[in-house]
Amino acid sequence: MRAALARLKLPAPLPRSILPRSILFVCGMNAVRSPMAELLARQVLPATTFVASAGVRGGERDPFVDAVLAEDGLSLGERHPRTLDDLEDNYFDLIVTLSPEAHHTALELTRSLAVDVEYWPMPDPTGVGGTREQIMAAYREVRERLKARIGGRFLAPEAKKPR
Repeated sequence: MRAALARLKLPAPLPRSILPRSILFVCGMNAVRSPMAELLARQVLPATTFVASAGVRGGERDPFVDAVLAEDGLSLGERHPRTLDDLEDNYFDLIVTLSPEAHHTALELTRSLAVDVEYWPMPDPTGVGGTREQIMAAYREVRERLKARIGGRFLAPEAKKPR
């Protein structure tokens, strides 16, 4: 975990008593934003925090996600997109939605449950055209925004102060 923190240049996580015990990241197809968020969160959170991701509907694995994660020395391995219906456990302390569709769905599904739902709007880089470098830049932006949100939400405030 220390090596991952050093690579991501992020401080230590919040004390375990403050962190949610289980977190689900949700986007439209679990192909770009939510799997990226899941992997980045796993790099900084304690192993005791269960982190998963899913999509509202099924999608295909996106090679640009693999490419931008590889730039940070990370990999999704053999992981493939999952839907909310594919999840074995459907109780989470925190659900983080990354698209309007995912947020609406999460609110509907959790209406009668004691679960926190947070909306972190993230751009969808799949709609960006242009050169390979322009497309990669859009995916990098999502990766960096996710790092910032994950750091802002789950890392200790005293560790985030400028030195």
